[in-house]
Amino acid sequence: MTALSPLRRTGSAARGTGPAARPRVTARLGFLLLGGIALLAGLDGALQLLGLTAPVTSERLTEVHGPLMVFGFVGTVVVLERAVAVRRAWAYLAPGLLGAGGIALISPLPVVVGQVALVGGCVILLAIYAEIWRKQGSVSTAVQVLGALSGLMATVFWLRGIGIPQLAPLLVLYLVLTIAGERLELSRISPTVNRRAEQWMLGITLTLSFGSVVALVWPVAGYPLLGVGVLALVAWLFRHDIATRMVRSTGLPRYMACCLLAGYGWLLVVGGIWLLRGPVYSGPAYDAMMHAVFLGFVMSMIMAHAPTILPAVLRRPLPYRPVMYLPAALLHVSLLTRLLLGDAYGRPVLVQWGGVFNIVAVLLFVGVAVVSVLRGTTSLLRGPLS
Repeated sequence: MTALSPLRRTGSAARGTGPAARPRVTARLGFLLLGGIALLAGLDGALQLLGLTAPVTSERLTEVHGPLMVFGFVGTVVVLERAVAVRRAWAYLAPGLLGAGGIALISPLPVVVGQVALVGGCVILLAIYAEIWRKQGSVSTAVQVLGALSGLMATVFWLRGIGIPQLAPLLVLYLVLTIAGERLELSRISPTVNRRAEQWMLGITLTLSFGSVVALVWPVAGYPLLGVGVLALVAWLFRHDIATRMVRSTGLPRYMACCLLAGYGWLLVVGGIWLLRGPVYSGPAYDAMMHAVFLGFVMSMIMAHAPTILPAVLRRPLPYRPVMYLPAALLHVSLLTRLLLGDAYGRPVLVQWGGVFNIVAVLLFVGVAVVSVLRGTTSLLRGPLS
């Protein structure tokens, strides 16, 4: 096996070297509840954007749909895991501010209140990464820091009045680089991940970060650069991520690998659109780009990692069950229908039906996860992907 780079030995162990600061599980559940409320509100807004009847009709939900899902839902859940791992009491301000910001966005309060809270949450997230880096710096942490910087830039620019379509690259990189850095960290046991592979990952992420800045001031040049960067990242993941090996396993490792690889495939759509179409701010190409990354990629990552992350947060097992394949398969089939048949051929009905079953898939996964946690198990199966 290729020798491990000394720059990569960070992981959960490095993040957990500080004094223990563990709020009660009920408090952590409260953070997840904030994220859950943001998810439900975001899905309600999605129904309205699809032109369908929603449980709650509110123009505001459609206006804040993107930030609500990216920061209020995914951001709160992902950053909560970081706060748990770093074991510092102040770190819980990050998921708290992101969750509170999501609630403020859907409340009667001025939108600026939620925007300021999101900015604060991203600032605290950078402080968390500074603590991690202080303990033990690594390329994987550097990649995640670039993702956090993208998130902070997106929240600040949104607060300053720049529209979400123009900020899409920053929103995408906020989550994609966070996940890519985590995958680099977890793939340290792969025989192909050496110092050179790390340098390639760092170079790709720096290219993406530079491209996102260029895209703001010179879109014609920035978006093709982003497209090349995303395609290079996908190539790195398929070459080095241990999911490509674990897909031949069984049980939980195989389920996680299937979700991961399917998610990486959706990044090809994003990279292709940016490379071939350049800047897209509306229309079918914009819909395809946004939902390929935030549903196809990000939700696949959540489905893949939930059986290992939620137990660490809640101290309750989320055992793998074969039924977990059902919402994952429904998500990808409905997304294929929405993007490749609806958006690509200009058929709004298929976009609507695909969108509806996207929502059903997400809610079905949440339901399966909740039931599995409540039922519990005597042992939690873990694989080398976790």
